[in-house]
Amino acid sequence: MNPAVIITSMVVLIALLLVLGAPIKPLRFLAQGSVKLVIGVLFLFFFNVFGASIGLHLPINIYTALITGFLGIPGLASLAAIHLFIF
Repeated sequence: MNPAVIITSMVVLIALLLVLGAPIKPLRFLAQGSVKLVIGVLFLFFFNVFGASIGLHLPINIYTALITGFLGIPGLASLAAIHLFIF
């Protein structure tokens, strides 16, 4: 494609967003999801710190953080139960 077409389309898109405003609902959804993900990572971190004394360790990855962040303490307890009884 011609670089002038790409630059023109980007300028038009930015101008439309400035005039019409950014969509608030998807940005709010992404922000809430990010906050829950961070909370899940913190829950897992503190669980690993305190669980090390009794031999429990849950890996901190995107899946366990999402489960813990969206489900909260029951999600963390279910991950610990899965770790104890299945693995």
